[in-house]
Amino acid sequence: MSAKLERIAAERDKARRKRDEWDARVKELERKYREEENSEIHDMVRAANLNPEQLAEIIRLAGAGNLNPENLQNMNGMEENGEHD
Repeated sequence: MSAKLERIAAERDKARRKRDEWDARVKELERKYREEENSEIHDMVRAANLNPEQLAEIIRLAGAGNLNPENLQNMNGMEENGEHD
């Protein structure tokens, strides 16, 4: 192999190693991002004192485009009525 080909091959191999390092770094950062995102979601749910059923209802309403203060108030009223019966 000529010196020029060897130099190009060495640069290519170095670039591949760097690519692999960056791919691993991206994968690790994506994992950390998901972990932090999940932690923030968990903290928000806890701060709002929501149970799983309430959270599911909020997500359902939001998905249907019906999430508004009146619907949330009705949801709270239904819970209060259910607890007092």
